Amino acid sequence: MMDTGVRIEVDISDLTSALARLGGLDNVNTEPLMSDIGARFEFSMRERITTTKTAPDGSAWPANLEGTSILMRTGQHMLGSVAWTASATETEAGLSWEYAHVHQDGAVISAKNAPLLSFVVGGRHVSKKTVTIPARPVVGVSAEDAEKIDKLATAFVARQLGGGQ
Repeated sequence: MMDTGVRIEVDISDLTSALARLGGLDNVNTEPLMSDIGARFEFSMRERITTTKTAPDGSAWPANLEGTSILMRTGQHMLGSVAWTASATETEAGLSWEYAHVHQDGAVISAKNAPLLSFVVGGRHVSKKTVTIPARPVVGVSAEDAEKIDKLATAFVARQLGGGQ
């Protein structure tokens, strides 16, 4: 189980119950399905960081002050922290990088030990009392994810019932 960062969890206990009611399917190994769902989440999170620059709801991430690709400097940290685990009953997927929550939820950074924050953006010196980092969500279930997961689950159940794909 991931202890830091941001995560999404999928619980299929209802599917397990439904399979049991179908008769004789209560001992089905659902870990392959959960692994497929984890792989889907991994693909989506990596695509958001490297390509689409959109939140799971489809909204575009706000531009940064440098006018460069969002998360250009931190993207490798984010990308390297994409992780998922699966068991027979659940999938957890998310980002384990310690600052992932800042990008997921946004943050306000205020000067504490000095009158102003001081940093360089795009080669020019900037001083501000506070800086607002807008949310740029990576973790979540998009409409496309939900559709793909539905197809994965449907195909899995069909295979269990002997219907193939």
